[in-house]
Amino acid sequence: MSNRTLRINELIQREISAYLHTRYQSEALRITITSVVVSPDLHDGRVFYSVLGGKVTEEECGRWLEEKSGEIRHIVGRTVVLKQVPKLIFVRDTSPERGTRIVQLLDELEAKERPAP
Repeated sequence: MSNRTLRINELIQREISAYLHTRYQSEALRITITSVVVSPDLHDGRVFYSVLGGKVTEEECGRWLEEKSGEIRHIVGRTVVLKQVPKLIFVRDTSPERGTRIVQLLDELEAKERPAP
């Protein structure tokens, strides 16, 4: 991935986060934009997000973000100067759950390996 693409990813992530947390304070309170991956041709971009709450909250936030994707793309187009504004596809980021599960497994292994007192 080129430096330009990395900078575009970071800039779009920052702009989406800033817009959501200023325009939709109550709705976006539980949502964190974790990363953005834009294709090299700038036709589409995957916006990874995580949500605080249970499965129901995750589904609600996913639907809400999909509803607002056109508006968010419009705002990104106004604030970020690009030849073409990528189509935004919102994807739930599962890395926090995977990280927690890995830590749990490591803790279990460590507990099994410890000698009994």
